[in-house]
Amino acid sequence: MENELINEYFEWMYQLVCGNVKRVSYRKLLCHLYDTPFDYSIAMDGNRAEDGVDLRYRFGYEHNIEGSAIASCLDDKECSVLEMMVALSIRCEEHIMDNPDIGDRTGKWFLNMIENLGLKKMSDKYFDERYVTQVLDRFLNRDYERNGEGGLFTVHHNRIDMRSVEIWYQAMWYLDEILKS
Repeated sequence: MENELINEYFEWMYQLVCGNVKRVSYRKLLCHLYDTPFDYSIAMDGNRAEDGVDLRYRFGYEHNIEGSAIASCLDDKECSVLEMMVALSIRCEEHIMDNPDIGDRTGKWFLNMIENLGLKKMSDKYFDERYVTQVLDRFLNRDYERNGEGGLFTVHHNRIDMRSVEIWYQAMWYLDEILKS
């Protein structure tokens, strides 16, 4: 039962962010992201971790699964990088960029983060676990460029060092730049 629920949860996240991707599978990459804890050094990024954990309960609600079952099967580990990124993609779409005329772009925001990290080529066919681990270490240690390049969001017209601010502000500056272009 537990493994079945974990697999169903993973598949739900995968469909949310990669369900519209044709001819390419990113299952190995997303599995690696799911197996990587979201460790953060800026206190406010704890909000992103909480969103990631809350994603488990959104899944439960949408699939009519009791909260106690979610707690016993999914809450045995901290928030993963995948959960944080999926939750952030949903938050960007539903709270900031929602546009019924365009439709749901949750997957777009997620894949933009994958591309910004430098992981777009890491499809199942070309997956390199060592490279992905290095990229995630760079991201989690905030060892990316001042403008965010190599992190989740690259912002070209910002004077603030992206490495010193919480992920939420990085996302807002990134989306603001998209809106202005």
